[in-house]
Parts: sequence; C-alpha cells; structure tokens
Amino acid sequence: MPWSVRLVGGCGAQSQKQCKKSSFAFYQAVRDLLPVWFLEDMRTMEVFHWEDGGKVSVYSPSEALLYALVHDHQPYARHLLTKFPQSALAVPSQSFSCCQSAPHLAMAVRYNRVRVLFRILKAMQALPPSDRAAHLDRQGCSRVEGGKTALHMACELVRPECLLLLLGHGASPCLHDSAGNTPLDTLLQQISLMPTANMRAKLLCLDCLFFFVPQDLKFAMKQQLLDNRQQWQDLLGENRFQWLAGLVPPSLFVGAMRVLIRTISPEHFPEALDNLPLPHFLKPLDLKLES
Repeated sequence: MPWSVRLVGGCGAQSQKQCKKSSFAFYQAVRDLLPVWFLEDMRTMEVFHWEDGGKVSVYSPSEALLYALVHDHQPYARHLLTKFPQSALAVPSQSFSCCQSAPHLAMAVRYNRVRVLFRILKAMQALPPSDRAAHLDRQGCSRVEGGKTALHMACELVRPECLLLLLGHGASPCLHDSAGNTPLDTLLQQISLMPTANMRAKLLCLDCLFFFVPQDLKFAMKQQLLDNRQQWQDLLGENRFQWLAGLVPPSLFVGAMRVLIRTISPEHFPEALDNLPLPHFLKPLDLKLES
C-alpha cells in the first residue's frame, strides 16, 4: 500500500503532508465514482486524515458517507448504510463538523440527494426511537447553520421531494431555528422574495407542509400575512391565504389527506403513497424510489 500505518503514523510536517496527500486521494476517488470495493480498500487500509492535535485517523463510515453525499456516489452510500447502519450515521470527527452531531440529513438536503436521503431515512428505522428523533430533528450549528433542522433547509432551498420524505418519516414541522422561525416561516420568507422565482416548487412545498402541520401551529409570519393581505393573497391564492391566516379551517381535501397520510408508518413511506385511494394527479408527489 502506498501509505502505511507505520509511515503515516509518525510525527512532524512530513507525516502531516502525507496525510493530506492520502486524504485528497480518497476524496478524488469518491468524486470520480470509483467502485465500492476500491473505495473501501482505500478507506480501511490506506487513507488517513490529520486530526487536531496531531492525531492520525482512518476515515470512518460516517465521514465516508459525507463524501458520498457530496459527490452523489449512490452505490457507495448504499454500501455504507447497509453494512454500517449505525456507524455510518454516527457523529464525524471535529475536522468534518464543527458541532458534535451528525449532519448527514442536512447535507443530503443541501445537495438535493433525494435517493441517498431516502436510504438514510430507511437506515434510521433500525435505530432506537430516541436516536431516530435526534437525527431527524437535529438543529445545526447556531453560528453556521442558524440552528436550522433539515426540514428548515428543505424549505429554505425549496426541495419538495426532500421535504416530503422528511415529513413522512417523522421530522417535526414545529421546531424553531435560532431566529425563532418554524419551517413554515422559512418557506413563506422564500415565497415573499422578489422576483418570485420557482413559485411552483415553493407552493408545492407549502401544500406538502399543509398535510403535516398542526392546525394551531404558532408561526412568526402570521402577523405579516394579516398586515399585507392583498400581497399574500396574490402570492398564495385565496384558499391558502385564508387557511394560513386562520380565517377559515383547512379544506376537506387537506383534512382528508392528513387522515390518510397518518395511516402510513415511516417504515412504508413513501411507497404506500401509491396505495392511497386517490387518483394519481391528487397525490402530493410522485416519488418513485427503490427501497
């Protein structure tokens, strides 16, 4: 092997340089979508990165999964999540994440890796309920990510598929980020941006949120809706505005969808959407994902 434990494990600038060289080689190999067996040989036998304090460390499955997410290496992500379902979702080292929590869901949303996100959510079903909830509702670093959850990010970046997958697997739409905003507030702020680009996707996200948010949700943007009624009616349409402003109850369709979606357990989401007793064009999103 080109970089042995004995060679890299020494001290000094030469060892650190060698670590950087091997680390970049692994990054390139994932970026170039090389075969899984080759990447795992590199990760477990040859590749090291330099930790703070002069510690040499092998890449963990968690850190390898972050690289697979960035470069959309789906076979490698599938392998890591299948063979290491717990350690692949563990907290990475401090050189990868400034906060000591696992950022995989947020990373999948940021890069819009819908299929890898789906596999992560399926792998999380094997975790204890408390660990699963901690992953789903992880709040990012208050300095860098503003305390946003993955659901906040799906709203901010307007990722309808990611948003529906997170909601269907139990992510909470009621949590606040560091600025006191719920995911609904974050999405409404995006809708209000001028010019109103990508409006169809934004309204699709809003419609999906309708199926999961409680009717009595307290959200910061509600007063702004009431103070600028005409503007928001034009942006949202009369029906959405009336419900969000609390002037009318949800439509019968929204009420029915809430009941139907609650019958689907996270283990069977989103596959069971196909079995809902609704015509295809009324289903929220067509998520054709391999289980």
